[in-house]
Amino acid sequence: MRSRILSLLGATLLLAGGLGTLPAQARGDIDCKMHYTLKGWSIFYQTAKGSGVVTCDNGQSMHVVIETKGGGLTIGKSEIKHGVGRFSGVRDIREVLGAYATAEVHAGVVKSSAAQVLVKGNVTLALAGTGEGWDLGIAFGKFVIKAD
Repeated sequence: MRSRILSLLGATLLLAGGLGTLPAQARGDIDCKMHYTLKGWSIFYQTAKGSGVVTCDNGQSMHVVIETKGGGLTIGKSEIKHGVGRFSGVRDIREVLGAYATAEVHAGVVKSSAAQVLVKGNVTLALAGTGEGWDLGIAFGKFVIKAD
C-alpha cells in the first residue's frame, strides 16, 4: 500500500512539474499584438500620447489609448507612426491594460527607430517602431495603456 501511494505521489509530482514546460497555448496564454501611433516631447519632463488597436489570436480585439510620462536628462520631440507591440504572459486581452515601468536611453535625428521591453507583473510588452523627430537623453517613467 505504501509503495502504491509513493508511486501515485511521484506520478503527481512529475505531472505537476511538467506543467511549467507546456507550450503557452496549453497553459492558457494567448498571443496579442498592438499596432499604435505615439507623439510626444520632452524637456526634462517627458510626455507622449497615442492610440492603437490590440488584437489577440483568440479573436479578442480592443481600441486603446496610450500615455507615457516620465523624466530625466532628456530633450526632444518625436512621433512613432507604425509601432508594433507584442505581449506575452496574457490570458485575457484586459490584462494588457495598465501601467508598465520604463527606463530608456534614446537618441535620434529626423528618421529614428525605437525598441523597448516593458514589464507589468506577468505581462511583458516588446515595443518596436519607426518615426520622425529628434531626441536625446535618459528617461524613466511609465507607459500606460487604457481602453478607449
